[in-house]
Amino acid sequence: MAAVLGQEKAAVNKILYEHSDKFLRNDDFEWSVIGSEELQIEFPKDTWLSSKDFEAILSRNCTPWHDDCESVVFVFKKESRLLLDALARLLAICNQLDAAGKRVSLDFSECLSTRSYLDRMDFFEVLGSNIAVLPKRPNARRGALYQGKNDGVIELRTIDPAEPNNEIPRLLERSFVNCVSESYSTLALTVIGEPFKNVLDHSHSSLAGFAGLQAYRQRTRIQVVISDNGLGIVGTLQPILHRRYPDIAARITRSNEHSGIALLKEVFSTGQISQVDEDGRGTGLKMSGDQARKYHARISVRQKDFELCIDHRPERTRYTPYTNLVRIDGTHISFDFKLDGRTIGD
Repeated sequence: MAAVLGQEKAAVNKILYEHSDKFLRNDDFEWSVIGSEELQIEFPKDTWLSSKDFEAILSRNCTPWHDDCESVVFVFKKESRLLLDALARLLAICNQLDAAGKRVSLDFSECLSTRSYLDRMDFFEVLGSNIAVLPKRPNARRGALYQGKNDGVIELRTIDPAEPNNEIPRLLERSFVNCVSESYSTLALTVIGEPFKNVLDHSHSSLAGFAGLQAYRQRTRIQVVISDNGLGIVGTLQPILHRRYPDIAARITRSNEHSGIALLKEVFSTGQISQVDEDGRGTGLKMSGDQARKYHARISVRQKDFELCIDHRPERTRYTPYTNLVRIDGTHISFDFKLDGRTIGD
């Protein structure tokens, strides 16, 4: 620290010791920042937040997983609004923090319109019942009133591996097709169905996953999210990789990339990697990616503390990694389709 700051070590130590309420030294003379008992995470006003924006806001704050952090409050400022991919990650981290014994609150006091939208998406039906909603949790389910009446919205549906609802992929597929055209049927069923199977097969979590769909801009943009709260794709495959797939493990090591990022690239580009020893397994997510490629979709695959964004463009496929993210367990896949003739990112 002294070298980075260009100061004498004695001067830095003096400051650290004088602020023992903020800094903690262990027996190995390592210093850390003491987390506050309550962490407030604010979403800015007058904006739509994507998953990328959501991740940036999380990363700017102290981690809510710190042992000293007992309470986490997410505060929505006036007209703070979330795209579906961001909404999904908020829901996942809230439920996981709640399951870990943290006190979690969502404060919509300045933004009741967003609370109303989340109610329309059945967000509160999937949100843990112990999580506080301010000024109050909605009493009536707006999502139930509109369910099935708007092809541009499929409210968040719980994916419970113990009691799977196999109608969810068909429901999402029908909505997607009705938003665009019948020619998208194979695309929708493959893109949605394979990650759904992945949740059922590999979640290994007592917390249920969920899925949903939202169309934007006169249905020229559609987002689909499928999330689980388990070990994640990488978490289930890494332990068996060297034993069952030594060639792939060696290739990943030689790449000098983040091992999890490199493994996700293999899963979505090559396939044939599965924790299950059965013929034909391990190809589902590759098939999902192949179908998404035909329509120049963006796939975001969020794991415990990193993410891989896959942009399928006419000229090539571009991979963008993000590492050192705030912990969110599980696999959170979002598909972003722009259907107005432009590729993702334009």
